[in-house]
Amino acid sequence: MSLQLEQEGLYEQFERIIATEDKLQIRDFLNDQKISDVADLINEYPDFEAQIVANMAIHRASSVFKILDLSAQKRIIRELPSFKTAELLNELPADDRTDFLEELPKEVLRDLIKLIDPDERKVTLSLLGYPEDSVGRLMTPDYVYVYAHNTVEEVFSTIRKFAKSSETVDVIYIIDEATGELVDDIRIRDVILAAPDKRISDLLDGRVIALHATDDQEHASQVFKMNNRVALPVTDNNNILLGIVTIDDMLWVANEEYSEDIQKIGGTEALDEPYLEISFFRLIKKRVGWLIVLFLSEMLTATAMAYFADEIQKAVVLSIFVPLIMSSGGNSGSQASTLIIQAMAMGEIHLQDWWRVMRREIFSGLWLGGILGVIGFLRICIWHFLMHHGVIQDLYGEQWMLIGFTVGLSLVGVVLWGTLSGSMLPMILKKLGADPAVSSAPFVATLVDVTGLIIYFSVAYMFLRGILL
Repeated sequence: MSLQLEQEGLYEQFERIIATEDKLQIRDFLNDQKISDVADLINEYPDFEAQIVANMAIHRASSVFKILDLSAQKRIIRELPSFKTAELLNELPADDRTDFLEELPKEVLRDLIKLIDPDERKVTLSLLGYPEDSVGRLMTPDYVYVYAHNTVEEVFSTIRKFAKSSETVDVIYIIDEATGELVDDIRIRDVILAAPDKRISDLLDGRVIALHATDDQEHASQVFKMNNRVALPVTDNNNILLGIVTIDDMLWVANEEYSEDIQKIGGTEALDEPYLEISFFRLIKKRVGWLIVLFLSEMLTATAMAYFADEIQKAVVLSIFVPLIMSSGGNSGSQASTLIIQAMAMGEIHLQDWWRVMRREIFSGLWLGGILGVIGFLRICIWHFLMHHGVIQDLYGEQWMLIGFTVGLSLVGVVLWGTLSGSMLPMILKKLGADPAVSSAPFVATLVDVTGLIIYFSVAYMFLRGILL
């Protein structure tokens, strides 16, 4: 509640000051606010977003700009005067600037690149040359490096001279003076605790962890998590230090990956834009592809139903349980698929764990299917009991017990198949180099629907052959 009151007070102050049109007063007010509060103002007052950025100190404006949504960033750049746009782009860290520019249409990118200072332009074009979703797109060339022969006192002198433009000084990088190769990295804590005349070579442990510029960003996120680092160096094929990637970049990557996976699990392509910002026809295009694939796949269900048409005509009662059988298999498959995709994304399981996963899901499927099978059997027993006492209409006739066994055993088979399909499909797709998220709920459900019908009617034929069939 107190936070809400603070925000309301901030909004009232802003409305009062912006109404004065006094640029100096507006500038002082904005520069006195926290970066997150200014971002809230931009989100609350989109009509003033460019004016807010233009009236801030440029270093604060860049800090606000880089945490805004892409749609807001685009609008601000479109409305700012050219000179202000140039100031903002040049002030942004190279990795954040690259992140923004790579989302723009080619013609817009070409115009904005011209506004960047020659040195910064060179860095930006270099970063834009790396594959999409690679570590090279995230790295910043602003970092502090020293040589192994430097003393601790010389390192502090270097930090004071060059660290102002660096994203972090928590880690100092040691490179070979002749070749530029990465030798090691050292935490600033170790430097602070060392004697001023001690050489850096005496502090090295040789346990440097580095990323390659072409590494996948998702892989980099796992390396950060496993090694508890705030920054990691990025090298090329010759171990030349190119830049660093910081933990804040990884947090953005993790958020984007999570959003994409959730959208794919729902059976659609990743939107890459906020839902309300994406154009209507692009939204349709993103969704229709998978709907067509799933629709055509579901036609196999109709084919399976047609194949068993004679059995259905002979025992219409079997059709009553078709939705129950199909949904149970689809639900169990969706559960397993979601659990495995998440576990793979978190690094909890790997491809070599496939047998452990399969064995676990076999037992899970048998137990889950058994529980549902017992419930299904009891449902038929209770219905028969009520029918016997004249409470409800008779649906199952004299063969109610066999129908109960058919439904119960079918549920065991279908749920078992659903859990196996849902758990193995993501791992198979990962092995083939595809995104496991696409094997999600709709895809698994469609697959299990078709096979579930085959299992159901096969079990029914086994129990009811010569009686109802």
